[in-house]
Amino acid sequence: MAKSKIELSVPGMTGDGVVRNIEANLGGVNGVEYVHVNLGAAKITVEYDDSVTNAEQLIGTVERLGFNAVQL
Repeated sequence: MAKSKIELSVPGMTGDGVVRNIEANLGGVNGVEYVHVNLGAAKITVEYDDSVTNAEQLIGTVERLGFNAVQL
């Protein structure tokens, strides 16, 4: 298992419901081990097994929820 970490800038996130939705969706991606949403910094941190998933899939998951996500 190769553990990787990605940080995403995601402007426009507001409220606890958005945090729960993003954490649930990213947490449901196979290979994701940890998700943290920081509303104040407009940032998401994800730790994942890069033999199972990749940054593009994680960014796509956030974008399908209606947010623009840019890897930092």
